Amino acid sequence: QVQVVESGGGPVQPGGSMRLSCVASGTIFRINDMGWYRQAPGKQRELVAKISAGGKTRYRDSVEGRFTISRHNGKNSVDLQMDSLKVEDTAVYYCYAEVVVALFNEPQDYWGQGTQVTVSS
Repeated sequence: QVQVVESGGGPVQPGGSMRLSCVASGTIFRINDMGWYRQAPGKQRELVAKISAGGKTRYRDSVEGRFTISRHNGKNSVDLQMDSLKVEDTAVYYCYAEVVVALFNEPQDYWGQGTQVTVSS
């Protein structure tokens, strides 16, 4: 009932910029946090950034100052603006949304399909 759809991703040069977008749709009463995880080959999935419904943000240290997460469109969508990209940022990026589907329901996490970001020369 809840769909999380990502867009963006692809190849980019070191030092370049890329914007990832994500939209949650379906049966939604409220979305609490939205954010992005990433997973590189041979590594565990790690939180990149998240943003609450109230706009509070958190970034992992390695992207602080380079990435910016934002909410828009009724707060059912989230963007990740990535600047000064590094080779180490190469990973599959996954969007998630913590969704309350109805009043008094417990929140559930929903995930996008992932989008590949490849930073290389």
